[in-house]
Amino acid sequence: MTPGTRAGEHELHEWRGWRAAVEEALYGPGGFYRREEGPGGHFRTSVHASSLFAGAVARLLCRVDEALGRPAVLDFVDMAAGRGELAGGVLAALPAEVAARTRVHAVEIAGRPAGLDHRIEWSATPPEGTTGLLFANEWLDNVPVEVAEVDSAGTGRLVLVREDGSERLGDPVDGDQAGWLQRWWPLSGEPGLRAEIGLTRDEAWASAVATVDRGLAVAVDYAHTAAARPPFGTLTGFREGRETTAVPDGSCDITAHVALDACALPGGRLLPQREALRTLGVTGARPPLTLASTDPTAYVRALASAGEAAELTAAGGLGDFGWLVQPVGIPDPLRD
Repeated sequence: MTPGTRAGEHELHEWRGWRAAVEEALYGPGGFYRREEGPGGHFRTSVHASSLFAGAVARLLCRVDEALGRPAVLDFVDMAAGRGELAGGVLAALPAEVAARTRVHAVEIAGRPAGLDHRIEWSATPPEGTTGLLFANEWLDNVPVEVAEVDSAGTGRLVLVREDGSERLGDPVDGDQAGWLQRWWPLSGEPGLRAEIGLTRDEAWASAVATVDRGLAVAVDYAHTAAARPPFGTLTGFREGRETTAVPDGSCDITAHVALDACALPGGRLLPQREALRTLGVTGARPPLTLASTDPTAYVRALASAGEAAELTAAGGLGDFGWLVQPVGIPDPLRD
């Protein structure tokens, strides 16, 4: 440390790749995801939008249960569980007979929240040997990635960042990362074009799926495919419910959409959330007007439910989320 430099100032001015910077900002000591309020205090996922989402996941778990032949112990693993909202909602929505056999695992690096249902196990890593459903809702978008940008000479270089969000270009992308870009997100020679190198997400998803002995693994996320990669990337921040500049200082969530087609393992398939939820009974259909005269209270409830379902399946919104469905030793339970 140079004379007169305050502790922490070196880190503030250190140039490093976005992957290392985001890892520290989100998951390091005092990082964004270790805060008491949890992610629900800063952005709204499908889980927070409506209990219909947890109900649909519970129905999916029941389909997996049937495909497995109703095992004595049925696992439900909630990856990136936040404060346990989805885990608790699924457990509450299950039929009593299925719930009695279900072992629920919430996977989250933050500590177990107070008041969580005692039946929900809490850990920082997924259990091995899962027989059931592993569900990762908005997990992969928070797996840190490197960012590449084309320089003035047409070369793809790693983007380096400081804690205050300042950027500069680093070394040319090489090795496995260059191979990933060439296959999944080729950058032309136009200066300024950017890509997020999803290799770490591919590896994270493969590791999660490997914990499933038999059943189904599902990743739900903001996504894009090779046919429509965003030319300048998607890296952004969220704070208190609003999109903001991505600054890796721990003050905001930092996220980037997921190249789900690159993550898919053999046998996996992609479908939009609206299609997946409609298969599971979330349609957004309005109740018949006749119900308003015969049972006004039921009509109001049904109308509210239809509005929530419409939000979950809306084009241009949550309905555009991608679902990566990965069966392990069973037929795809989301095929009609």
